[in-house]
Amino acid sequence: MESLEGAAVEISEPLIAEESVVYTASFTEGEDDFINYQTALWISYSLLLILAWGLGFLMLLYLPLRRFILRKDIRSRTLYITPHSIVYKVSRPVALPCFGVLKRDKHVLLSSVADIVIEQGYLQSRFGVYSIRVENAGVRRPPSDDVQIQGIVNPHAFRKAVLMNLSNMRSEVLNLEASVTEDVPSARIGHSTVPSMSPSRSFKCAPASQIGEQMILQKLEEVGNSVMRLHTLIGAQQPQTPEENFRGR
Repeated sequence: MESLEGAAVEISEPLIAEESVVYTASFTEGEDDFINYQTALWISYSLLLILAWGLGFLMLLYLPLRRFILRKDIRSRTLYITPHSIVYKVSRPVALPCFGVLKRDKHVLLSSVADIVIEQGYLQSRFGVYSIRVENAGVRRPPSDDVQIQGIVNPHAFRKAVLMNLSNMRSEVLNLEASVTEDVPSARIGHSTVPSMSPSRSFKCAPASQIGEQMILQKLEEVGNSVMRLHTLIGAQQPQTPEENFRGR
């Protein structure tokens, strides 16, 4: 059993090391601001429900437990950028913490990211809380389907890191495509075009010192072929004499 556990550790460590972290966002500095913002929002909803149906009293009684869940939530958040994706992980208690923990693990490929939208409403601006939204590229979806994260500290730095990493990845893809397109014609020329080129076309690719020799060899070959054709024509057209016919018999 110990050997199997050791092998599992040795296998898992290289897999983790392969996915390097480019940038890590922070939530701890804005923990109190985020909890105060959510508390103010919860109280405002409670007052509205008190005037409507009286359910706001129960919401006000639930407020301490709500703050406990929010603190666990903000402390468990992890948001970082890898060379190929954006990873967001959170683990928070459910509405009643005795029933367990709700875990969420979200991976967004950088190739599918169009932009990082930074949002801040009026109430959020009063508490210094920011929200970010990851827009998908090429697919028109409602904003509610995008990945939305609240409470991030310094969202502009996170957006800059995502866009820089995305531009680097796209430039690498373009360079790879350019190198592939350059290699394919050279391979075709080296394997298919060179054997089928005529001697006259090969002079364009040959150096200047070899062009004269190739022309002389080509002329000599043509002269030899013409001489052989003349010999065959003369031999076919000469009539045989009676003496040669008698000798042949």
